[in-house]
Amino acid sequence: MTKSIDVLRARKETIACDDIIHFNNAGASLMPVPVSEALHGYLRSEERIGGYETAEKYSESLERVYSVAAKLISCSPKEIAFVENATRAWDLAFYSFKFKPGDKILTTVAEYGSNVIAYLQQARRFGVEVNFVPNDESGQIDIEALRNLIDDKVKLISITHIPTGGGLVNPAVEVGKIARSANIPFILDSCQGVGQIPIDVDAIGCDILCTTGRKFLRGPRGTGLLYVRKELIERLEPPMLDQHAAELITPYEYKICQDAKRFENWEQFFAGKYALSVAIDYALSWGIESIKQRIYSLANLLRKKLSQIDSIEITDEGIEKCGIVTFTSGNIAPREIKQALATYKINVSTAKGSGSLVSFSARGLTEVVRASIHYFNTEEEIDYFIDILKTIVLKKHNKCK
Repeated sequence: MTKSIDVLRARKETIACDDIIHFNNAGASLMPVPVSEALHGYLRSEERIGGYETAEKYSESLERVYSVAAKLISCSPKEIAFVENATRAWDLAFYSFKFKPGDKILTTVAEYGSNVIAYLQQARRFGVEVNFVPNDESGQIDIEALRNLIDDKVKLISITHIPTGGGLVNPAVEVGKIARSANIPFILDSCQGVGQIPIDVDAIGCDILCTTGRKFLRGPRGTGLLYVRKELIERLEPPMLDQHAAELITPYEYKICQDAKRFENWEQFFAGKYALSVAIDYALSWGIESIKQRIYSLANLLRKKLSQIDSIEITDEGIEKCGIVTFTSGNIAPREIKQALATYKINVSTAKGSGSLVSFSARGLTEVVRASIHYFNTEEEIDYFIDILKTIVLKKHNKCK
């Protein structure tokens, strides 16, 4: 049974709520007070007693990130690595695979641009074939098409759970079933999923998952997590090792770490690591299912109100839509909308460029406005946002007459 979110408390513990409307949680959310205090407290300790000494003082707290992250996504702490960001976490896992000419990688039309660049780089190096699985009529990955593309040349299925440029939630569980039945490793990029929706890596069936701390987990920037299923860890040697990930045992031999820490570096953002563990605890205290229901409800309300503005076109795809709401206007460019909203202290972002290029190219889009909701946002903020947006669009329309 889910519990309702105490919105007043959530906003009290999010000090910027007094000054701004933050609809850019898919970019970087606002740290709540307990997380900010943890981060600053750790940095103050480094200032006062030294970096190494602070790490020793906080050693048990720093280790907690593995247990709380494991609780968050339902895995073992030994399957978790702390990495400086989700892209680097994803890279460390992906570049551990040894491809041969003729091998195939299956991915989605809505794949994140950085991941596509990595696929194409390996295609150049090793003659790998990159296949984009078509979408179904709703805009999500077509499960039947994926099933039909499986053959003995497919060595990896790698998809983005929730794309950066839209509200789509890809059916990861269905993808996982296909991957498991075919015994093909499955990477899930869930940067926009973890903290927004419940994640159970066993239920999903993914072998690797990456996420970031700064988005829906409301942690600090410069923090990320990598999950690697224990059965796969020993088969993957990261492209880079140091004396944290491995141990030099003779002048000519080393022994690699036996758990997911083989994907880590010795030097880390320790203050961020500690604050991320607090952020995960904080999210779990609200309940991830409760967070999801609150976010989805607000996002659906925003879509409904946007649909009532004549010049606005909602660009979200998929059967299941999350807290990321994207749209365009026939009257004004997305970046102009973002800039105009900022003058009213409303934060949104735009999605453009290579991040969504494959999907946007297929749909005839170049840039969209991205408004992303979190549980501390309110219906009143949405109403105000809509009123201001109408003013901006109407003003531009009148100037163009």
